[in-house]
Amino acid sequence: MDRLLNVTTAVSIVLLLMVLVSIRRAHIRVEYSMSWLFAACGLLALSRCRPALNFVASRIGLGADSPLALFLIGGSVFLIMFFRYSIIVSHLRDDNIALAQRVAILEFHIRNSGNHG
Repeated sequence: MDRLLNVTTAVSIVLLLMVLVSIRRAHIRVEYSMSWLFAACGLLALSRCRPALNFVASRIGLGADSPLALFLIGGSVFLIMFFRYSIIVSHLRDDNIALAQRVAILEFHIRNSGNHG
């Protein structure tokens, strides 16, 4: 069980470093990176603080199986984050379509006004 928690600690540290490097290189916007930073810090805290993990495990009804609770919480948080980013990408796609339509209308008006003037 300790080996699993150590692996989880390593994964959360790698995730934390990846997000920080991505912010520094401007590969990810700060407002989108905050949820990743919180998730990585929460995963790190729960994997290192055994009493807190045991408390959470008992509260969600898993008893002494605290690593399972850690992965259940982590998986749930990441699913929620992926859903949130799917919504953001969908809005961006809709905005891009609307922008392309506006550009096409403007080009049409520019071409037509050049023919009549």
